[in-house]
Amino acid sequence: MKAIVFSGQGSQFVGMGQKLVEALPAAEQYLDIANKILGFDLKAAMMDGTEEDLKQTAITQPAVYTYATALYLASGAKADCVAGHSLGEYAALVAAGCLSFEEGLRLVQIRANAMQRACEANPSTMAAVLGLDDEVVARITATVTGEVVVPANENCPGQIVISGSLKGIELASVALKEAGAKRVLPLVVGGAFHSPLMQPAKDELDLAIAKAPFAAPRIPVYQNLDGKPSTDAEQIRHKLMDQMINAVKWTATIQQMRQDGVTEVLECGPGSVLQGLVKKIDKDLVIGAV
Repeated sequence: MKAIVFSGQGSQFVGMGQKLVEALPAAEQYLDIANKILGFDLKAAMMDGTEEDLKQTAITQPAVYTYATALYLASGAKADCVAGHSLGEYAALVAAGCLSFEEGLRLVQIRANAMQRACEANPSTMAAVLGLDDEVVARITATVTGEVVVPANENCPGQIVISGSLKGIELASVALKEAGAKRVLPLVVGGAFHSPLMQPAKDELDLAIAKAPFAAPRIPVYQNLDGKPSTDAEQIRHKLMDQMINAVKWTATIQQMRQDGVTEVLECGPGSVLQGLVKKIDKDLVIGAV
C-alpha cells in the first residue's frame, strides 16, 4: 500500500513556483486559479518573492497548499491513503476528493488570516524539544501553572514541538532541560500554533468549515487530531475543526498507517521534512517524493 503525505508550513522556499512549473508545466493553471480566488498575486510570490514575503502567514499557507495540491493534481499521482502535516491536511483532503482545489484554498486563506490575527492578539511562540519521550514532555508542560504551554507537534520519537505563551515556553524550556532534554530550540514562528491560544482563529475558521461542501473521500484520510483513518465526510469536517487547537499526532499517524498495511510513503510538497520524520518513525518504510 502506498500513502502520500502533504507538507506543512515551513516547507516554502524562494523560487518554489518556478521550480514547480519548470518540472510540471500543467501545474501553472492552479497558480493562476489561486490568484483569482485570493485577490492578490500569489503566483508572483511563489515565482520570485523574497524569503520575507514567503514568511508571511497570509502568503505562506496558500503558497504551500497551492504547491502541494498542484503537484498532486498535475502529476496524476495515485495513493491508497493520504495524510498531511497541519496545513498539509487541507491538501490531503483535496487529494482524497473531500474538497475541490478552490474550496480548499478558500479555507486555507481564512485559516491563515485568522491565525495571523490570533498571533497578533496573543504574543506567543513554539519550541522544539529533542531527546525526551512524548509522555515526559506532556507531563512536564502540564506542571507549568498560570501560563499556556502544551505539546503541539508530535513529529517523531524524540522530537516534539511545544506551543504556548512566551512565559510558558520559557518556564517549560527550563524544566524540560532539567528533565534531560538534549536541546530545547526556540522556533521562529508567528505564534502558538496548535494550542488553546488559537481558539479565536478556530472559532472563525469553524464557521467556514461548517459551510464548506465536504464529499466522502475516495480513499482514507489519516487526520492530525488522532492519527486515525477517516472515511466519513462529517467526521472529517469535525476533526478538521478541532485540528487548530490540538496537537498534530504525526508519529501516531505513520505508526497507524504501517499497522494498516502501508509499505511506501511519498511526500508531496515543496519540502522533504516529512520524509525525514517518517524515516525516524519507521525505517522499514519505503520513502520518497511525488
